[in-house]
Amino acid sequence: MIASADALRAAMAEAAAEIDEALDMLIPPAQGPEARLFEAMRHAAIGGGKRLRGFLVLEGARQFGVARDAALRVAAAIEMLHAYSLVHDDLPCMDDDDLRRGKPTVHKAFDEATAVLAGDALQANAFYVLAEPDTHPDPAVRAELCRCLARAAGPRGMCGGQMLDMLAEQAGEPLEEAEIGRLQLLKTGKLIEFSAEAGAILGKAPGQLRHGFAAYGRDVGAAFQIADDLLDATVSAEEAGKRTGKDAEAGKATLVGLLGIPRARAHAERLAAQAAGHLDVLGDRADLLRAVAQYAIARRT
Repeated sequence: MIASADALRAAMAEAAAEIDEALDMLIPPAQGPEARLFEAMRHAAIGGGKRLRGFLVLEGARQFGVARDAALRVAAAIEMLHAYSLVHDDLPCMDDDDLRRGKPTVHKAFDEATAVLAGDALQANAFYVLAEPDTHPDPAVRAELCRCLARAAGPRGMCGGQMLDMLAEQAGEPLEEAEIGRLQLLKTGKLIEFSAEAGAILGKAPGQLRHGFAAYGRDVGAAFQIADDLLDATVSAEEAGKRTGKDAEAGKATLVGLLGIPRARAHAERLAAQAAGHLDVLGDRADLLRAVAQYAIARRT
């Protein structure tokens, strides 16, 4: 079974509000000279965004009866790290974007140096939250969360994917389908994969179940990235809440550019179906996670 689109929207909206409340507590307004840094961090992390990664954490944790407060801390930590990546990605030395989540990017709302520091601080704070005993009483679980997030975000994950993206743009030569797939797996997929797996880590799930959640996240991440590229090619900036058409403008390698819109969309649909298949062992209780796979390719923002 797959939950209805309305049920998923309601669940994601509720989760997003909870995650924003958690972020508000974990990145509180500050007084004194460092207040500007906290303000920039809050500008980047709180409000707006789909909270897909955080939602995956919460739904995965729910499958194993994990306390909601603990799951929210992990969800907030992942959203902090994701926000850091967006702040840096938007900088003039990267994608040079002025709009993110329907509001000015951090370097536009503040300045470039503050944006760099805000991104750095968000990344550091994510690991601080994961390492605190309030996240889980077992230090081995906390260490595993930190280890896996570092792997997903580092040179063999998100940062490595960004490097591949930049090198491909500089080279100006078209990439093969497998090369684009690897680039997108690292840049976007690894963090979504970890988000799906994090609930199983929190719940000390058996290895087979944990691997199933990771495989689900990997396929959802791949479908999500293709859908993102489709949006960039087909949706207005007003509807998306960020600048669109930039991939074609920059000559970036995407599956949409390589395969064309109909074939890329069909590939995303196959990935979404494959992702849902990894959850068969969970029965009806994973209906919302199955719906996320469909949402990843049907969304308009």
